[in-house]
Amino acid sequence: MIKVLQPGIHTSVQDLGRFGYRNIGVPVSGAMDSISAGFANALLNNDKNDAVLEITMFGPSLEFTHSTTIIITGAEMTPKLNNKDIINYKLYQIKSGDILTFGKLTKGLRCYLGVKGGFKSAYILKSRSFYDGITSKGFLQKSDIIEYDEEKTSSNLNYPTINPKNQFFETTTIEVFKGPEFELFTSYEQEKLLSEMNSISNKINRMGYRLEEVKVTHNKSIITSPVIPGTVQLTPSGQLIILMKDAPTTGGYPRVFQLSEKSIAIMAQKKTGDIFSFKLL
Repeated sequence: MIKVLQPGIHTSVQDLGRFGYRNIGVPVSGAMDSISAGFANALLNNDKNDAVLEITMFGPSLEFTHSTTIIITGAEMTPKLNNKDIINYKLYQIKSGDILTFGKLTKGLRCYLGVKGGFKSAYILKSRSFYDGITSKGFLQKSDIIEYDEEKTSSNLNYPTINPKNQFFETTTIEVFKGPEFELFTSYEQEKLLSEMNSISNKINRMGYRLEEVKVTHNKSIITSPVIPGTVQLTPSGQLIILMKDAPTTGGYPRVFQLSEKSIAIMAQKKTGDIFSFKLL
């Protein structure tokens, strides 16, 4: 198991998400950057839905009590194992008593810690993903314990270290599909939504990202309708909100765009002040 010496900021257990319960108002949740989380499980030869730790902006300090194999993917947070530098996308053998820490964030926003066989948090509504109100807490706290299976035999660590394209973190283009209410707006308004650059405000979390600019003010209302992760809503004040993995299940603002899973993952690695534009697919 892992002992949480320091929790970091918004560190949580996440798998692919909680599906099949949106009719009773349960969000999907799951890893914000499912691509980086998927790399962790793939390189450990885990099941694709095994739970990982999602670490946001400032990492935790963790003590391992049993042997296992770990990997870190996604954002670069200068990790150290027993005070020695380690790198992302490389397998490391862990022994009892080893301590993993994280330092300065240098690229992206969220990294993923995977262990052999996945983390064994409570399995609720067919998922281990943290979501406060469904699970007992939304984020890890100091002195928490997270279970994992002890690895009796050493893994083959002779896999090459991979180097995902930096474009994944650095791209300033977010690909979107037309949303259900896109055609409610004039061609001028549509062009304004697509052509201008966007910057991310300081109002960001796992539920959604609010953008800084005022785009198109309007009085177009809709009957409260389904929304999903990646839905982009346009508020009457003209601001855009990109719903993320802990998004509610319904909303009343026009749904002008819809992000793909890849685009959600790219957005999950962006932070306050980052600039990007939408590209219509």
